[in-house]
Amino acid sequence: MSEADIVWPLLLPQDPLLDGWQENLPDNTLRTEMEQGPAKLRRRSTAASGRMTLQFLLSGSEGGVLDHFYTATLASGTKTFRMAHPRRGDMMTCRFMSPPEYTAVNGAYCRARLTLEVLA
Repeated sequence: MSEADIVWPLLLPQDPLLDGWQENLPDNTLRTEMEQGPAKLRRRSTAASGRMTLQFLLSGSEGGVLDHFYTATLASGTKTFRMAHPRRGDMMTCRFMSPPEYTAVNGAYCRARLTLEVLA
């Protein structure tokens, strides 16, 4: 399976929790202060990545699906995958910036926090 074919698993929730969702658009500008007058701005490059933090409420079995997706399918987060952008609805390409973080909610559910680099 090529990286372009890897998508967010259907066995996991498709919509993140609103609590904890955060998105930072790419900062692709280079600012140069001038001795006089306003600073000069220019585009840093033609490609830049953003950052997104998502949280999901997962059952025990869904936590296992996420573990397998991260470790096996994505080779410990080194491969990219596609998923629906939570705000726009279109498909985005992203990769993990760090492993998923889990917090217990109760005996049956946990909260998974994902920090993703949004590439496109």
